[in-house]
Amino acid sequence: MSQKKVQVGNVSCGEDQLFLISGPCVIETESIMMRTAETIKEVTEKLGIPVIYKSSFMKDNRSSADYYSGPGVEKGLRILEKIRKEFGFPILTDVHYPSHVKEVAEVVDVVQVPAYLLMQTSLVLEVAEQQKAVNLKHAQFLAPENMIKPVEKIESVGNHNILLTERGYVFGYNDLIVDPRSFYHMNEIGYPVIFDVTHSIRKYGTPSADPKGGARQYLEVLARAGVASGVDGLFVETHPCPSEALCDAASQLDMSHLEEFLKPLLELHNTEVKYRKK
Repeated sequence: MSQKKVQVGNVSCGEDQLFLISGPCVIETESIMMRTAETIKEVTEKLGIPVIYKSSFMKDNRSSADYYSGPGVEKGLRILEKIRKEFGFPILTDVHYPSHVKEVAEVVDVVQVPAYLLMQTSLVLEVAEQQKAVNLKHAQFLAPENMIKPVEKIESVGNHNILLTERGYVFGYNDLIVDPRSFYHMNEIGYPVIFDVTHSIRKYGTPSADPKGGARQYLEVLARAGVASGVDGLFVETHPCPSEALCDAASQLDMSHLEEFLKPLLELHNTEVKYRKK
């Protein structure tokens, strides 16, 4: 549990209660987005886990110009705003350009800085100056203790609404490794720590629609390791039919499996909290 608490809508991040960030990787049709939101609401209300809805209006880091990159800022924000109003979710989305930040911050509750762009000072400062909650995705090339550097940039403009998200480290070619020591180092920075388990199983160099583009067999074991390490939240991208998803098809969780995926993790989290309080 972090030393600092961050309030995101009705979700208190950094308390004893595990929270969830979930939704499709990228905004597809409005019907897919609404179906996913409805299922997430049903599951999380049943399990009693707070949730922040996440989806990207634009993915500007696709490995091919031919791949789907999202509906764009105007249409994407309209759909996210509709989900926010109909389901009451706080909303998280990512930005790639400083020019999009102000418009995005008017709609969402958390502005996310993508991992590849974490050290881009102009982007980080523009996001920070909106005084919204900021989710910093850990860069695959950055040591966990060095996450303090972008944190200090955000703090420099008086924003202390910061979330830190782990998503693995580049290890050799086209592979990611999750080092549990990173949860310790990032927790030492003092802000709520989240584990992005679905992005951690991506296999670079392989199209995300290819079954070899992700290693779903590791989802449960990695998630358990993160929760047992004391993370404050889980980041789990989910989709009604992952094999047909337009982005990260090989790593997103089938939303029909979300409840059973979360149940043992909530039990483990409660055990970890009791152990910590002894």
